Amino acid sequence: KMSSGAADLRQRKKQNCTESDKMAPEERNKENSKLGRSPKYMLIQRFAKLFFGCLAAVTSGMMYAVYLSTYHERKFWFSSRQELEREITFQGDSAIYYSFYKELLKAPSFERGVYELTHNNKTVSLKTINAVQQMTLYPELIASVLYQASGSEEVIEPVYFYIGIVFGLQGIYVTALFVTSWVMSGTWLAGMLTVAWFIINRTDTTRIDYSIPSRENWALPYFACQVAALTGYLKKNLNCSAEKFCYLLVNASTYTFMMMWEYSHYLLFVQAVSLFLLDSFALAQTEKVHEVYRIYLFSLIVGYLLQFENSALLVSPLLSLVVALMLSKSLQMNMKKSTFVSRLLKIMYIYLVLTVAVTLNFLLKMFIPHKENEHLLKFIEVKLGLNTTKNFTMNWLLCQESLQAPSQDFFLRLTQSSLLPFYILVLIICLFSVTQVIFRRICGEPLKETVKLEDGRIGERPEIVYHVIHTILLGCLAMCLEGMKYLWTPYVCMLAAFGVCSPELWMTLFKWLRLKAVHPILLALILSMAVPTIIGFSLWKEFFPRIMTELTELQEFYDPDTVELMTWIKRQAPVAAVFAGSPQLMGVIKLCTGWTVSSLPLYNDDDLLKRNENIYQIYSKRSAEDIYKILTSYKANFLVIEDSICNEVGPVRGCRVKDLLDIANGHVVCEEGDNYAYSKYGRFCHEIKMNYSPYVNYFTRVYWNRSYFVYRINTVISFQS
Repeated sequence: KMSSGAADLRQRKKQNCTESDKMAPEERNKENSKLGRSPKYMLIQRFAKLFFGCLAAVTSGMMYAVYLSTYHERKFWFSSRQELEREITFQGDSAIYYSFYKELLKAPSFERGVYELTHNNKTVSLKTINAVQQMTLYPELIASVLYQASGSEEVIEPVYFYIGIVFGLQGIYVTALFVTSWVMSGTWLAGMLTVAWFIINRTDTTRIDYSIPSRENWALPYFACQVAALTGYLKKNLNCSAEKFCYLLVNASTYTFMMMWEYSHYLLFVQAVSLFLLDSFALAQTEKVHEVYRIYLFSLIVGYLLQFENSALLVSPLLSLVVALMLSKSLQMNMKKSTFVSRLLKIMYIYLVLTVAVTLNFLLKMFIPHKENEHLLKFIEVKLGLNTTKNFTMNWLLCQESLQAPSQDFFLRLTQSSLLPFYILVLIICLFSVTQVIFRRICGEPLKETVKLEDGRIGERPEIVYHVIHTILLGCLAMCLEGMKYLWTPYVCMLAAFGVCSPELWMTLFKWLRLKAVHPILLALILSMAVPTIIGFSLWKEFFPRIMTELTELQEFYDPDTVELMTWIKRQAPVAAVFAGSPQLMGVIKLCTGWTVSSLPLYNDDDLLKRNENIYQIYSKRSAEDIYKILTSYKANFLVIEDSICNEVGPVRGCRVKDLLDIANGHVVCEEGDNYAYSKYGRFCHEIKMNYSPYVNYFTRVYWNRSYFVYRINTVISFQS
């Protein structure tokens, strides 16, 4: 019975494809005959529209990539720098990612390079790590293969090739957003407006300016391609060839996205929730939605196998939701055909899916050993006010700007570029229209097979409903965490541009207003061209001079103290030396010198988090003996103290590293709004600079400049006074 049911389903899909392919030309021919146009003329017109739209999309992506490259050159004077000075521009986790790319290129063979990364014991002292799994180094593996296979060694330097790929992906990102808006609105004018808003609001749409090799800069372009393909796939009356192309592109981009970013399954979970709500209200073809669920399932299984049996994927909420949806739909499909039962099941469907998903996720976490970012779950508890903590790591994360609520400046910038007002307008119209459609569905009214412009029912288009739900969910996350704005704002640009360029949206609005003085269809067509044109000219007049100023203005990034420190380490420190200091600085030391370090700026491993907290104690009020024991437990030979952290004057007093350490160590007591500090010892980073006992017994200063103080950790303790 199951096999016959599946065969029937496939047969129905084939019939639907065949019917839509046959009906589409007939309907178009009827319309053309009414307008007095020949099919040949319409074919040429459609081809010209497609050609110039694709040309505009590709050109927009290429120009954005060139813009990023030019801006990066102006900001860092990259071409005129030495290799060491270039590498210093990679800060924090970016330095670690690029350092592994360098190691792959230096390896005698690609296989040997991969083996050294998967059995890496030269990066962190006393620890062997699988860097490919732990740090998701698939982008670096791909970049190194492309660099060597393309014969680029004699043409371009490795660093230019690396950042060039990232900038190229950002161009693909913009092109995908262009295409998504174009597919939704039917005009590539919407794509041009999307790109304009994206670039103008670059501070809030991408982190490319601050962290080029970050995982999201590699991954989000693939997600944008997936969203573009999914938008086309969800459309009604799509011919078979276009549907198959969209389906294959959704497959490829979903899998690639999951391999590029360790947190990708969380973003796909948000997307799956959007599709679940879309299907629950019967606003899309159930078969198509369930095909996407199967893509999720396939990507999770293949990702689990290729990511060294990553158990985090097995306990991810995405897997639990997808399995729950498939089980619930199977139950629904196997129910007897009864009006009462079907309506009751529709009411209970959402509750059933959520219950099964939560239960399944709980059971998986019970029986599958995993390290699914437990610190992330604890952070969420503290962030929501469900718990309080004095833990240094938790409080440090809470103090990060990207993990706080968005500031008023964020909304002000979006309003000044006119993006936020138009997004709210489009969202309100779409939401009201979707609500009307849902009410009609509850009353038993079927959806129209084809929605015409004069109908004014934009809420009946499944791809529009999906994007409305998706942006609302991402917006809710962005309102809680500022870092989530980089996921939300690009789709705000896309949805707002689609809305103002869509005649259907204006027609939906005029249907509600019941315009009689002017023909509503004509007015909708005029506004869909006039409004984006006016917006485009105003943006050009106000923001184009600023963008050109950015490209022509020479900025200077020079850090002589860090250059001197790295030069001293390479010349004076023993090759087998282990350095200790702040995780951010350790990443730069690893990249620029290749020396082993005691910690890394990574926050997905409990052991590394504990190391970071312990080594940060050099900025706390603890004794020289305590610090010596901590450092020697990690086999550190040299200690680097940063004056910027030791004498930090932060805008938020309680968020300085030394303040957080004092709270964690119990050296600060808060009573009735007042802070009382007490400790037997002074702050270590201050006291060690005084060069008196007992500090000189454990540490010997070997190098210093305005920003850094380097101490050798004595192997034989001297107790001279």
